[in-house]
Amino acid sequence: MQSPSTRSSAANSLANRRVRVDGWPINIPTLEGAVGQVIDAAANRESFSCFTLNLDHLVKLRDNADFQRAYRTARFVTADGEPVARIARRQWAEVERTTGADMLIPLCDAAAARGIPVFFFGTADEVLQSTVNAMQRRTGGKLIVAGSYAPPQGFDPKGAAADAAIEAIAASGAGLCLVMLGAPKQEIFAAQAVEKGVKCGFVCVGAAADFIVGHQVRAPQALQSAGLEWAWRLAHNPSRLGMRYAKCAMLLARLEINERLQARTQPKSSSH
Repeated sequence: MQSPSTRSSAANSLANRRVRVDGWPINIPTLEGAVGQVIDAAANRESFSCFTLNLDHLVKLRDNADFQRAYRTARFVTADGEPVARIARRQWAEVERTTGADMLIPLCDAAAARGIPVFFFGTADEVLQSTVNAMQRRTGGKLIVAGSYAPPQGFDPKGAAADAAIEAIAASGAGLCLVMLGAPKQEIFAAQAVEKGVKCGFVCVGAAADFIVGHQVRAPQALQSAGLEWAWRLAHNPSRLGMRYAKCAMLLARLEINERLQARTQPKSSSH
């Protein structure tokens, strides 16, 4: 992994480098880059959010104004899901699929190594506590846990309970908060915290904790590498994911068609 000084130079060069998928930017191409930049910013006690753009997000971004506002304020955005990564890769070859589930463990490892306190927020009480315990064991007790909280069902990311949670995270001394509420709640919550100026990084990692403790089983690596994790998840939960993935498939088809039409209409460069 790169040193902090090397990553800082890389971050500066990436500041103006981004690609867009359906109009929304991706500015962190790799898992290593995401972990390095997030940890460096957290070590500096900066206030920021980190999101992972996928097809489900793109569907929700079309008609959710709060979600749109949250994405506009995100400092770091990765490509989550092979379809989004594939489209982005045509504009920026280095882009690789980087999900929230990919980031939780390396972020905890790096936070433990750098002495950055971490707050765990979201999911269910038993999942949260099991995840905290697993990360403590993994890091040999070196991970500084600033706190953890599993909000109740029906949690409003813009309500009074969210304000109280944000105050608790700020008071905990956390430099990094791993948010596990699912989209768009987690992104809206993270944006609210950043807007309030909490000196902490808010990284939205979705169902990462459920994978760690075994409440959900992630697709085998071969399926992940082939870009077929969605098929695995659909097969295991068709009633919950069927309509969602149908909307994602329709949007993906639209994006692919639009991209091909644009490529045909763009003037070809001629050599002299």
